[in-house]
Amino acid sequence: MKRTWKGYLFAGPLLLGFLLFYVLPFGQVVWDSLSQGTGKSQLFVGLENYSRMFQNDMFRMAFGNTMGFLGIGLPVILLLSYGLALFLKRQARRFQLLRTVFLLPYVMPVAGTVLLVDLLFSREGLVNRLLFTLGMPLADWLQSPAAFWVMLILYLWKSTGYAVVLLLAGLMAIPPDHYAVAQVEGAGRWQAFRYITMPQMWYALFIAFVFSLINAFKCFREIFLVGGEHPHPSVYMLQHFINNSFENLNYQRLSVASVLLFLVLTLVLGACALWVLRKEAARS
Repeated sequence: MKRTWKGYLFAGPLLLGFLLFYVLPFGQVVWDSLSQGTGKSQLFVGLENYSRMFQNDMFRMAFGNTMGFLGIGLPVILLLSYGLALFLKRQARRFQLLRTVFLLPYVMPVAGTVLLVDLLFSREGLVNRLLFTLGMPLADWLQSPAAFWVMLILYLWKSTGYAVVLLLAGLMAIPPDHYAVAQVEGAGRWQAFRYITMPQMWYALFIAFVFSLINAFKCFREIFLVGGEHPHPSVYMLQHFINNSFENLNYQRLSVASVLLFLVLTLVLGACALWVLRKEAARS
């Protein structure tokens, strides 16, 4: 009994901090999203704010751009990093230095990343100079629909290395004996990959997915610094919408956008977690 109370005593400050700084503020955000006014004059209006939000053109554009960015970026980064991790595992002795090189873009300061984007893709950047030398038409990469693809490339360049390291750790954790037995039984590379590698990589893939999702939202820093508060419509993200709502003191709109983003992320992560758990249960 004493040990139990000691555990509660040590965990108490952490639980209290979580309640004060996470649970209660989130509860306030949910209440703000369901009400009108501020302070004592707040009135419950139900889902009226949500109905208005879906009629807001800026929100729909920001939500569509954000979901499009995630819908393209996450599958590409997982496939690319998985392929690179498989390659590095087979060539582990020859390319040991590459593991460190892959992490360099991830640890690169935000200011350096923004300067690199400007150096390459500004109107007088290296890409336009190369196009001019080749006699091809120039493009305004950061103030046109191409800005979406520039930011997507930036995200892939900056975050792929971290996912590679996570997946490579998962591959290294698979016992070599499994592959030796499969080889003795006459299994080919594809069969070994399908029946040995993939079933034991679901947890590693889920972890890589979660961190890649986090890094996708971190990429907003670069998008904001490159495009400002009102960038080209193709890269106007939910974070822009939330930030602008905060500056305009529109707490209801800010709260609704935050709750909707939370619900979408919870559904996506929950569905992926359940899928991984089912795969693991089927394997065992």
